[in-house]
Amino acid sequence: MKLRTILLSMSVVAMLFASCDDSKKKEAEAKAAEEMKMQQEADSLMKVEEDAKMMQADYDSKTVAAIAMGNENFSTLVTAVQAAELADALKAEGPITVFAPTNDAFAKVPKASMDMLLMADNKAKLQDLLKYHVVSGKFMAADVLKAIKDNNNKYEVTTLQGENLTLSEKDGKVMVKDAKGGVATVVMADVDASNGVIHAVDMVLMPKK
Repeated sequence: MKLRTILLSMSVVAMLFASCDDSKKKEAEAKAAEEMKMQQEADSLMKVEEDAKMMQADYDSKTVAAIAMGNENFSTLVTAVQAAELADALKAEGPITVFAPTNDAFAKVPKASMDMLLMADNKAKLQDLLKYHVVSGKFMAADVLKAIKDNNNKYEVTTLQGENLTLSEKDGKVMVKDAKGGVATVVMADVDASNGVIHAVDMVLMPKK
């Protein structure tokens, strides 16, 4: 009887130990599974962040500002944009349409006038001049020509500066009339950007103010 009791006690102790080991094993497995899940979530989040950074880098490399900076025909415009501290505006989400004067267009402006505009004291005036070349929204050439046709060859758009430009068509080309009566020709259309589009013009557009 005593032996039987001892054996029974030993059996219970063995079961307790086995139960304890099994419980620890399950806890370890659960912990490992949780750690794996957390690592997978961290990896997934890192992948999303890396993809977002790559997309942002691609977007930044194709903004209106980046394209202008990479095109030697717009080097004078870039200098003016930097002097006016408007580079960020041309990198913004947009979309925007820019009637961008080429270097040849700026060369038509008297040097004394350009030098004056590039002076720090005249930054606000330079900003207004440059904003007069920018329209909110993305207007591809085909859309512009349709709008011109639908409006009897006279389509007005409001610039970020606040005044209007009048668009018309002549010999298949888009003409841009400014507030002072000057008329520029779009010499290169549909330079697509991630935040809009650039249309190069052969004259610096002048607002009233």
